[in-house]
Amino acid sequence: MKKRFLKKIKIDIEKQYPNYSKEKIEEIMYGIEGIYLTITKTIIICLLALILGILKELIVLLIAFNFIRLFAFGMHANKSWICLIFSSALFLGGAYLCKIIIIPNIVCYILYTIILIIISIYSPADTVKRPLIKKNRRIKFKILSIITVLVYLVITILIKNNLIINSLIIGLLIECILILPITYKTFKMPYKNYINYGLNT
Repeated sequence: MKKRFLKKIKIDIEKQYPNYSKEKIEEIMYGIEGIYLTITKTIIICLLALILGILKELIVLLIAFNFIRLFAFGMHANKSWICLIFSSALFLGGAYLCKIIIIPNIVCYILYTIILIIISIYSPADTVKRPLIKKNRRIKFKILSIITVLVYLVITILIKNNLIINSLIIGLLIECILILPITYKTFKMPYKNYINYGLNT
């Protein structure tokens, strides 16, 4: 189904924009494929969350996670079925924890300290398909990632909503897992892909 859908889209783009180069079309198709996989994966995970009675927790967690993901990036599985299984385990498990746990203040601050260290060292983490070649972009995204963690910390201090606090922390922890070199190594994926381009500007 996915292949047929993407093939049809590609043919339509080639017909509508005959002046586009092969590289340009491949770039567009990569984005469309990413959107397709994200939507289908999210629908499946949301349906599972609905069945398990943790849909509200999942939605709040996804919002918290995706905001830090915008800047810190991180690993993408190279096969959609692996991505679905891994994402389901992380987000459904995370949503369930958001529902049942209460994190003491001292533990929150310890976790934020660990998260801030990991984000400061390892973000942004690129991929083969989206290498962060320019050094100034990597610095910019690192700074934005750190600011996001600090904003989450301020929200955690100011509010009393347990679901939001849990979602912010667990969303950050999931992102930390996805940017660690050991996670890339476990899934046999290359780390610091921008090095392969021989550029550091």
